[in-house]
Amino acid sequence: MAVEVTEILLNAQSIDGTVRNLAEDTIRKFQENHLPTFLISLSAELANDRKPTESRMLAGLVLKNALDAREPSKKAELAKRWISIDEGVRKQIKEFLLLTLFSHISDARSTSSQVISRIACIELPLSQWQDLVRVLLLNMGESQGESSDRVRQATLETLGYLCEEISANVLSQDQVNSILTAVVQGMNATERSDDVRLYATRALNNAIMFAESNFNNDTEREYILKVVCEATVSSNTKIRLAAFECLVSIASAYYSKLVSYMKDLFIITAKAIKEDDEPVALQAIEFWSTICDEEIDILEESEAYVNGVSNTPCFYFIKQALPVLVPMLLETLLKQEDGQDQDEGAWNISMAGGTCLGLIARAVGDEIVPFVVPFVEENITKPEWRRREAATYAFGSILEGPSPDKLSSFVDVALNFLLHAMKDESNHVKSTTAWTLGRIFEFMHDSHIKISIVNESKFPHILSVLIESLRDVPTVAEKSCGALYHLVHGYQKEKVASSVLIPLFPDVMHALLIAAQRSDAGESKLRVSACETLNEVVRCSSEETASIVIQLVPVLMSQLDGSLNMQDLSSEEREARYELQGLLCGCLQVVIQKLTCFSSTKCGLLHCSDQLMSLFIRVLACRSSAVHEEAMLAIGALAYLVGENFIKHMQDLSSYLEMGLRNYDEHEVCAVTIGVTGDLCRALDDKILPFCDSIMTVLLQNLSCDQLHRSVKPLIFSCFGDIALAIGENFNRYLVCTMPMLRSAAEFIMQSRFEDDEGIEFANQLRSGILEAYSGIFQGFKSSSSKTQILMPYAGHILEFLESIYQEREMDDTVTKAAIGVLGDLADTLGVSAAPLLRQSVFYRDFVDECLSSDDYMIKETAEWAQLTVRRVVSG
Repeated sequence: MAVEVTEILLNAQSIDGTVRNLAEDTIRKFQENHLPTFLISLSAELANDRKPTESRMLAGLVLKNALDAREPSKKAELAKRWISIDEGVRKQIKEFLLLTLFSHISDARSTSSQVISRIACIELPLSQWQDLVRVLLLNMGESQGESSDRVRQATLETLGYLCEEISANVLSQDQVNSILTAVVQGMNATERSDDVRLYATRALNNAIMFAESNFNNDTEREYILKVVCEATVSSNTKIRLAAFECLVSIASAYYSKLVSYMKDLFIITAKAIKEDDEPVALQAIEFWSTICDEEIDILEESEAYVNGVSNTPCFYFIKQALPVLVPMLLETLLKQEDGQDQDEGAWNISMAGGTCLGLIARAVGDEIVPFVVPFVEENITKPEWRRREAATYAFGSILEGPSPDKLSSFVDVALNFLLHAMKDESNHVKSTTAWTLGRIFEFMHDSHIKISIVNESKFPHILSVLIESLRDVPTVAEKSCGALYHLVHGYQKEKVASSVLIPLFPDVMHALLIAAQRSDAGESKLRVSACETLNEVVRCSSEETASIVIQLVPVLMSQLDGSLNMQDLSSEEREARYELQGLLCGCLQVVIQKLTCFSSTKCGLLHCSDQLMSLFIRVLACRSSAVHEEAMLAIGALAYLVGENFIKHMQDLSSYLEMGLRNYDEHEVCAVTIGVTGDLCRALDDKILPFCDSIMTVLLQNLSCDQLHRSVKPLIFSCFGDIALAIGENFNRYLVCTMPMLRSAAEFIMQSRFEDDEGIEFANQLRSGILEAYSGIFQGFKSSSSKTQILMPYAGHILEFLESIYQEREMDDTVTKAAIGVLGDLADTLGVSAAPLLRQSVFYRDFVDECLSSDDYMIKETAEWAQLTVRRVVSG
């Protein structure tokens, strides 16, 4: 039964802090102690048109938050709690919500729509609230009038939310047909209410994925597209925008069904791009970008097939439209905004046009070049900055896709011109020029390209121009960092790198450090880009330049120390400080990793290792998750450098290690900390044993925690392998807990079916983690005198898991190599005791033989070793 909550809800919005806090506490206790009554009271408040709008809106918000959350584990918990409520109570709440759709307050109707869809997402998969769609569709038959328009609009909004959130297999085809019928009728040009037509169009966009059988039916597809196309020419901008969003969704979901309509769709989209309001024009361009995406995917899929034929046909819509589509998009490049920056989150028609051009280049390759080069040549020297910038943007946009042979002559001529243009009077032109140079170095400057645009004679001039540009305004300097990054990266695998870079190494590093320290380095992500480029320069260094790179260490340490001593900062300044600390830790990690490889600098680096560790501990003490990851990764690199002597730092580190391992809410931090735990095991070997009880306790708890993101759990299994390998037979104390966990995870994989790419990727990650755990355990116990007695009970299931991997065949190369490795480790560790099981193994008899002919060298080599090892065992 509902209770009066109006006053409490109004007090919760009071400007008086004492009144507000008391009301919020009352709401919290009411929810915790009397949830069913609490939810009924809120839904009754929301439904009552005689109540104040303020209390109704808060009632709706609290009700929605009581049923939904962003975090998947919390979302599941709230769903479970809802289902536990008495069915009669839930029915009463749902009746109030359906009644609210008739309210004259639009915010109340909208909130109710969202709550209804959330409840439906919980109940429909459980075969509950089966009459919801029928009840909603009855609203669409309301008599004409203003109140009818409100009800139909609210109903369509509800259907839109419903289709957006639930899985396609939850609704029957009859329900889908009924929804689509109501939605398409609401979109009809004869509909007198713009609100009804708008929400119907938005609902159709959300329902597109449900409409596969309808799009397979010629008549129904014709009618749906007709109604959508009519909506694209509505006098209402919002309706036109929603209609083009529908076309984008249709292009993505039903590319193969558009052959008969492309001529009309081109006319519609071209008109919008040329004449309509920018939001609508952007969606019209997005339609063509989506067609590009589809054709790129199909063509890439075809290349992956031996016979070059994909299961999905490519209709080459882009290639056919090139003569008219490309000139139209080139014109959009001239519609720049004065303050636009490609990487600052702004989005306008010029950027959309350039992005679409880039996708077209990838879809058609060399064929785009003749359509773009004349535009570039015509405009690149024009006095208006917009034309020079547009020409440069067009040229940069088509550098990925066409072959280097096709582009090389144009790029060779353009390079000197572009370098000169870095002194253009317009910052827009300079920024786009630097971006284009970066694209040239990314796609035309690499060891695998026959014709490289950059050679030893050009390199010093190019580098001097980019270094000079690092002193320009932030937008230009940031793009110059990107160009410098790709320039250096292109040399990374070439022997010539050292001879070209050595003389200029000090200048490059100094310029990047200065850029990162600029007072305006926070603008346009300049500081981030400068540090990332500095890291790439360090990665490209050789032992000849190691003496220069090591000079970075005291500089970076001093900057990190200075950032830790900052006092009395505003929240914005603290965030900037955390960003700086993260970047400095990242730079130090790269420097440590690189200098560890060189005997000439390793000793010098060891001398400052204690100071480095002290700084990293101070960073961790700031308790900022944004910095925790970078500091931990730097500590992992330092541990590898120091080796077993790193044990002296473990006492100070252990509490922060545990804090990271327990960080369920920020799973990226947890994942990085698990990886660093593996690094520590490799550095310390059995010296890590005193800390293993606490580490293993947390890791085992994490595996049982529903709050932890599933992507972290494969890493935990892999970490078990690292720990076992480090402490050897001492891992025996943890087997009773870890082996059942591994078996349970293996059985989960064996019994589950993963259809989508994300699910398949997760399954492979989980397989890899399990296999790495088994491998570490076998290798760790290899020298144990009681290894057979301890591990033999698990061998049968492990071989069964390997058999399932062979049967599944949805594995990547990492899983393949790891699986073969585990077979060899099992045979090598258990010896003749495992011979009877190995003789019966299909995985050994068939799969290992297949892998002997693999094109992957690592797989082939592992298979050869495993086969020899198993043969030795089974032959006695």
